[in-house]
Amino acid sequence: MQIIVDDLEGQPIIELLAEHLQDMQSLSPPESAHALDIEALKAPDITFWSAWQDEELLGCGALKEISSTRGEIKSMRTASAHHRKGVASMLVNNIIEISIERGYKQLYLETGSMVEFEAARLLYTRFGFSFCPPFSDYEEDPDSLFMMRQL
Repeated sequence: MQIIVDDLEGQPIIELLAEHLQDMQSLSPPESAHALDIEALKAPDITFWSAWQDEELLGCGALKEISSTRGEIKSMRTASAHHRKGVASMLVNNIIEISIERGYKQLYLETGSMVEFEAARLLYTRFGFSFCPPFSDYEEDPDSLFMMRQL
């Protein structure tokens, strides 16, 4: 598996992110859907990666800089044909390593509170994330859970 910084221009990533947005919007009420569209992911404070096996897109993930010492994981998605193959673990590990290199002290994320997000919560827990209060611009929301890891 190869993880690369992605320019968000290729058709495979456009399709995967469209699927991601549609899925997040179908699972969460509008005020609780925090997934970013492609244009938002191109912001200068966000680095976006995609994972590939040869020419096949396996998944993606992003890191948003909240401050010089804090980052947020965004847009984690594994292509449906590649679930349970370690793609998300490789991406989270990459994001943690980059966060440490950047000198971040904390790494945060927001995920859904519904049963459909249980696998994601378990993944993040395995990487040392624990539940925390809302961070950055987030507010308390029964459909969202917030997690943080000290780096």
